Amino acid sequence: MATSKAPVQSLASPVEPGAGRADDLALVERCRKGDLSAFETIYRTHSGRLYSVACRMLGNPADAEDLLQEIFLAAHRKLDSFRGESALGTWLYRLATNLCLDHLRSRATRSSQMTGALDDQPVLADSGSRKLAERTVAKMDLERAVAQLPEGCRTAFVLHDVEGLEHREVAEMLGIAEGTSKSQVHKARLRLRAILGRR
Repeated sequence: MATSKAPVQSLASPVEPGAGRADDLALVERCRKGDLSAFETIYRTHSGRLYSVACRMLGNPADAEDLLQEIFLAAHRKLDSFRGESALGTWLYRLATNLCLDHLRSRATRSSQMTGALDDQPVLADSGSRKLAERTVAKMDLERAVAQLPEGCRTAFVLHDVEGLEHREVAEMLGIAEGTSKSQVHKARLRLRAILGRR
């Protein structure tokens, strides 16, 4: 499958409706017929990117790992709804993003702090390097700031500025207008500047 050689670029560049989509449909059809190796191919091709986006949205590698399993269970259950109107990677990203948002909403409902998960992350140990420590603190500050963004802004920001998707891809994935994606990312950047400026 063409996307298996370069999964990182499969969503960042436009997918041609011809061969790529035909390959996706053929792979999904094999899954529907019970071919486990076909689903393993989907997992190997897309799990790295989906884990990455879940990790950034949830702010916790352990939660992201758990959710990755849920994402692929949900994908397996919903494969019948995949019609090839978008790339398989885009469809999986939309599914992953929605599950991440559901997880965040449920965590917020339980009155958990959105930033608490970052405190559990191990800090790189290198006492001999002040620059490394400063970079680590700056990264944690940024992650905490991103965690404080409203859900819509955070999701659009992570997908566009962190994951490198185009606004049209973010819009397609989230089911919003391209202009809304641009607006959400702009608001996120302004808010991040304000939060980080206070520190």
